[in-house]
Amino acid sequence: MPTEVALLESRTLRGEQMGRVDVLDKVKSLVMLPDGIHVRTEDVARYFEVSTETVKKVTQRHRAEVEENGLVVLRGSELRLFQRDMLSLWEREGQESYPQAATQLTLYTRRTVLNIALLLRDSDIARCVRTYLLDAEESLRTQYASLDHRVTRIESCLTGVGSALQELGPVLVRMSERLDSLDRKVEMTHQVVGAMSLRLTDVQQDVGRLDGRMDAFAGQLKDLRRRNGQRGQR
Repeated sequence: MPTEVALLESRTLRGEQMGRVDVLDKVKSLVMLPDGIHVRTEDVARYFEVSTETVKKVTQRHRAEVEENGLVVLRGSELRLFQRDMLSLWEREGQESYPQAATQLTLYTRRTVLNIALLLRDSDIARCVRTYLLDAEESLRTQYASLDHRVTRIESCLTGVGSALQELGPVLVRMSERLDSLDRKVEMTHQVVGAMSLRLTDVQQDVGRLDGRMDAFAGQLKDLRRRNGQRGQR
């Protein structure tokens, strides 16, 4: 884990922190220009509670680095266009006037201000920003280590599950075979029941025909008895 001194001395380490512009407002509110993107040198000095000369010296000493992280200097037509846009936004917010730069205007983005925070030694606010970054990184490392430990435990558990599944495989195969055999037996039972149902239907039809023949035979007996009774009376 980098130290505060390492951040102050190493451009590479500072570059790794440039995406953490959110820490600026967590330490202290950074008042932006009406475009919500830029601040001036005096705004940066006010944020870090140092003089504008201190900010200018740090900027000049590390010019290439801060320009890489968003520092721009406007002159001529670019300056006039920017001031016109700012004046329009300023009036829209109900402000009476917008301070005009004479010949040039140095602008910083949040990324540039964070860069200054990692370079400025004699500012309690800059020191708080660096401390916040380092504490957040340490917390992140701790969380990562904990997550890595949990992932390792899960992987070890999965190894045990894998061996258990390998042992369970043959059992599942045998159960599947027995279920297939049971399915075949049930199917055969259905076929037998179906055949028996057809036979019972045939038997029912035979019984119906037999009932008809018995009724006819009973009728014939009645006729025969009637005729025999008539002969006896003669």
